[in-house]
Amino acid sequence: MSEDQRREEMLREMGISPIWRLRAAPGVAVEDQAPAPVPAVRTLIAEEPSLQTVPAAAPSADVANMDWTALKSCVADCTACGLHKGRNKTVFGVGDQRANWLFVGEGPGADEDAQGEPFVGQAGKLLDNMLAAINLKRDANVYIANIVKCRPPGNRNPQPDEAGACAPYLKRQIELIQPRLIVALGKVAAVNLLGRDASIASLRGSVHDYSGVPLIVTYHPAYLLRTLSDKAKAWEDLCFAVTTMQGLQTGQSAAT
Repeated sequence: MSEDQRREEMLREMGISPIWRLRAAPGVAVEDQAPAPVPAVRTLIAEEPSLQTVPAAAPSADVANMDWTALKSCVADCTACGLHKGRNKTVFGVGDQRANWLFVGEGPGADEDAQGEPFVGQAGKLLDNMLAAINLKRDANVYIANIVKCRPPGNRNPQPDEAGACAPYLKRQIELIQPRLIVALGKVAAVNLLGRDASIASLRGSVHDYSGVPLIVTYHPAYLLRTLSDKAKAWEDLCFAVTTMQGLQTGQSAAT
């Protein structure tokens, strides 16, 4: 099966029809040259980044100075909020620890809690297809994490105090990864990373800022499984993310 056929199969799995393809940026080779439906004008929106938007119990150690090993061990033993009481496994994160791409969801579900890895259920399968459609895959220049590391009961959204308790862990992960671009998957991830409440509709289609790292907002894969009509919008967001990353890489090349 050719690369083009594989991409079309992935996009069909996402439920997008007709098949849309990525637009190549100037000087960047992309196999499929037909334009993607991405609005041409975007504005960089600088916001005051704040993950810890509410008071929360502090982790038991100096998270800000931890390496990967110490950080993962600290998360595994964390009792900073009530979510630890019902967890099976903490879900630390997975992927390339020096990735250019960081995808952040809201919190583990039942499958993630059982396996200790983010996005392993049906939403995870869709996320993998979304990544593959833009020539990415987990563990290869991609890191995947969540706002909280323990499963909220009944798969509800994390409470502000729970997100605040986990905020230092995610902040340290971002510092260690030093991603080129963050993609917030869903409103919970977006509002916690940006430190302000807003709708997905108002956040999509613009480049935001998290501590100097460009951030783009799209829908959570679990939402897309329930709302098929918004899969096309998610594809627009992925195309926009690719265009943004190409611009970042081109800018770095020009600077050097």
